[in-house]
Amino acid sequence: MTFPILAIIGSYLLGSVSFSVLIAKWLKGIDIRHHGSGNAGATNTLRVLGKGPAIGVLLLDACKGIAAVLVGSLVSDAEWVPVACGIAAIAGHNWPIFFRFRGGKGIATTIGVLAMLSFFPALFAGIIAILAIVWKRYVSLGSLIFTGLTPIFMWIYGDDLSIILGSTLLFIFAVYRHRTNIKKLLQGTENRLGSNKGGVTRVR
Repeated sequence: MTFPILAIIGSYLLGSVSFSVLIAKWLKGIDIRHHGSGNAGATNTLRVLGKGPAIGVLLLDACKGIAAVLVGSLVSDAEWVPVACGIAAIAGHNWPIFFRFRGGKGIATTIGVLAMLSFFPALFAGIIAILAIVWKRYVSLGSLIFTGLTPIFMWIYGDDLSIILGSTLLFIFAVYRHRTNIKKLLQGTENRLGSNKGGVTRVR
């Protein structure tokens, strides 16, 4: 039991490495949480720093989720361990111990986790989410669609109950972290992708 617990703790610490904060500090000497939407994630990195850094943050954050699930799979054959490690990595991203528990919304890391836990359900949900983003240009809407549909597709696909329950918890995480975005979506005031509406600033 010791190794699974250590893997979960390690996954949280890995998730707590906020690449958007580190890259923004390295490139511009700023705390990205004080710019744009204030979120430490790929979308705000895009708004503040541009496409290149945003892609880097997206990939690195997704890799945190992939690594966490891999570690969980290596230390135990129990289905719940990689699920718990993935959840821990996302919790670390959202509430990072290294950055005063002020992190991002965890979607890129969630993509990595869900793709590793059950690739095809995550892929199908991801395709629908991307189409929604292209159509409406709301990243937050796409994120909620992705995290909401994945557990449904997992259930249809016949995945283990622990994976389905874990992905459902990640949807709850996403709803909680996007609660302000949900309110703006309902009010019609949510920022669209590529728009600087709403006081978003870009550091040059």
